Amino acid sequence: MDQISTRQADASVKPARPRVAVVLFNLGGPDNQDAVRPFLMNLFTDPAILRVPPFIRPFLARYIAHKRVPAAQENYRLMGGGSPLLPLTERQASALEADLKQDWDAKCFIAMRYWHPFSEAAVAAVKAWQPEEILLLPLYAQYSSTTTGSSLVAWREAAAKAGLAVKTTTLCCWFEDEAVLANAAALAQGTIDAAKAALPPGTPLRVLFSAHGLPQVIVDRGDPYQFQIEAYVAGLRRYLTDPAIDSLVCYQSRATPQQWLAPSTDDAVMEAGRDGVALVVVPVAFVSDHSETLVELDMEYRDLAEKHGVPGYFRAPVQNDDPGFIAALAGVARHAQSRGPGLCSTAGGRICPTPHGNCPFAQAGHDTTSRMAIPAC
Repeated sequence: MDQISTRQADASVKPARPRVAVVLFNLGGPDNQDAVRPFLMNLFTDPAILRVPPFIRPFLARYIAHKRVPAAQENYRLMGGGSPLLPLTERQASALEADLKQDWDAKCFIAMRYWHPFSEAAVAAVKAWQPEEILLLPLYAQYSSTTTGSSLVAWREAAAKAGLAVKTTTLCCWFEDEAVLANAAALAQGTIDAAKAALPPGTPLRVLFSAHGLPQVIVDRGDPYQFQIEAYVAGLRRYLTDPAIDSLVCYQSRATPQQWLAPSTDDAVMEAGRDGVALVVVPVAFVSDHSETLVELDMEYRDLAEKHGVPGYFRAPVQNDDPGFIAALAGVARHAQSRGPGLCSTAGGRICPTPHGNCPFAQAGHDTTSRMAIPAC
């Protein structure tokens, strides 16, 4: 009886809940008008963004920032004076933490790249909390050396300086996750249905999947971003009621005179006017509202559409803290943590085709001199 009682007692003991710090990476944005200039300086002095010789970068960054400040300040004025990105990310973090606490002793932290809270502050907060594990979770579904890659470099430098040495899982991308795709497609489908109901019968409709652009040279040098954007959109289309709906992947937010990914969203909007088709614009590569959605898509491209005779212009919502998205993101986090520590994708290993040499899996364990070198799971 003693042995039976012991076995029963052992069976009733629940496994220990892992103490996991989940670090959410995002771009960051100025919270007031005075912060616009230093935010832009932080952006353009990042070697992942402005890829020029180091001795030129500070001077060129100051010039570009100086030229862009007035327009950027006006954009943030239109959003109430500052970026909504941090409050929205805080809402995402709070909702995600509540979901993960069902299984983990979890706490979410935010590390912004170009404005507060920076990686240094997040590292200090994580270290003070004393986790058993860390999960680095970029709020970019698609990997780029200019976004997730840059954030990972900043995180590792800050962690090394602070002496934070904890078992860490790094999720590089999650654009293939089916729950994420289903949620994003449902939001897009709702706008497509609303557009069809609002337009006169027989009005042709086109869907623009609009992603933030990149200079073509960055993609040509091996960045997998464009490949992952196109794969993500192909996944979204599978969940639409009409997967064969007229649609186009395009790229917005060109910031320099060099060649950027094409077609541009500007050109796609003007083409819709020439073709006489109404538009549903679906933001991709964005999971939170910010200037690219609230100003560029909602105001600038809407005005452009009206100017060029587009018969209807509708913008699908981004996911923000939509409950379905938070549940999907929690699933992504649990799946990654179960595969760690090390570098993981939603598929576990490398997803990107061989030519994309800036995929972090191409560097993990091979280029030990690279700031991106991470051991794979």
